[in-house]
Amino acid sequence: MGQLATAGSLKALGDNMLARRIHNFLQQDYAIGVLLFIASALAMVAANSFFATWYDALLNTPVRFMVGPLDIHKPLLLWINDGLMAIFFLLIGLEVKQEIIEGELSSPAQVILPGIGAIGGMAVPALFYVAFNYADPIALKGWAIPAATDIAFAVGILALLGKRAPASLMTFLLALAIIDDLGAIIIIALFYTEDLSLISMGIGAVLLAVLAIFNYRGVTRLSPYLVVGTLLWICVLKSGVHATLAGVLLAFIIPLKAVDQRGRSPLKKLQHDLHSKVNYIILPVFAFANAGLELNAQQIQSLFTPIPMGIVAGLFLGKQIGVFSFCWLAVKSGMAKLPTGAGWIQMYGLSILCGIGFTMSLFISSLAFENVDVSYMISDRIGVLAGSILSAIFGFAVLHWAGRKNV
Repeated sequence: MGQLATAGSLKALGDNMLARRIHNFLQQDYAIGVLLFIASALAMVAANSFFATWYDALLNTPVRFMVGPLDIHKPLLLWINDGLMAIFFLLIGLEVKQEIIEGELSSPAQVILPGIGAIGGMAVPALFYVAFNYADPIALKGWAIPAATDIAFAVGILALLGKRAPASLMTFLLALAIIDDLGAIIIIALFYTEDLSLISMGIGAVLLAVLAIFNYRGVTRLSPYLVVGTLLWICVLKSGVHATLAGVLLAFIIPLKAVDQRGRSPLKKLQHDLHSKVNYIILPVFAFANAGLELNAQQIQSLFTPIPMGIVAGLFLGKQIGVFSFCWLAVKSGMAKLPTGAGWIQMYGLSILCGIGFTMSLFISSLAFENVDVSYMISDRIGVLAGSILSAIFGFAVLHWAGRKNV
């Protein structure tokens, strides 16, 4: 009996140690990047093994929501890209609003360098892509694919460097990524919309006005915002504008300064509640659903066709050239200063890291080629994966070498 009790105690102790290790791992900045890598690797294994049929069947599983005349009928993959990613953009919107009002983007001095770097990091990669695909009007729809930066992967790799990278680089990267995400939101709103439904847009405008009234009247309970926000998502989905923008609109209306009876800001409370769910569930699920690419001789050869070459060149060359050169001009002209403790080699390494497009690039590519031949979807994914991997490896290597004196 005593031996059984001892065995049970050891098992409980082992379980507690495992739980503690998992908890400690999830608190690390690089944890999100590791989970995204694992999800992507699992997707690649599934797409290149006897699980491939099941993997495709899972993503194409029809899911239907119907209430009276309202009918939303999509495969599981689009529920992930339109639904779960709307929650991701809700979190992005909350972070952007907080940073603009009271954070890293609240003063011109703080926003100048990352803002200029973000502009270069969006414009130059798009030009690289266009240079490879100007003769194909369908391929040109993907011009924004290499303009995005995956903040989770980039932050995760920077965190792996530890003391080799000054803390100011992380602050700069976060600010640049937030501005980059804001640019991606604007691009999606302006360039990736379908035929517009004026009725759905009109109802959405009314719901947006209701949310604004909630804010004006000092409503601090989150439930009214989330209920009306869900209805807004449906209207935006039906309007032809991409549904993820509903998350951004909702985020910008949720109060930051007002506090509830417990002294909590509604925006900060929702941000806290969503953070772990988005980073540890939604983003890995998105990666698993979108990163599965069957690799064969034909796919490898397709890497050297215009679309993937434009994406690889945009992510690996365009990003580093755009971010670094625009930041160099801003500093040399006296408009801005380098991050504290950082040199030009470290800024160059960070510029390379910005070429990790992955999640955002895959998302934009799903919008760009949603209604065209499936071959476009396949070739763009191999370009995103190749460009992101190159940027991650070379960016880490440069920053690791540049920071050796800080160890």
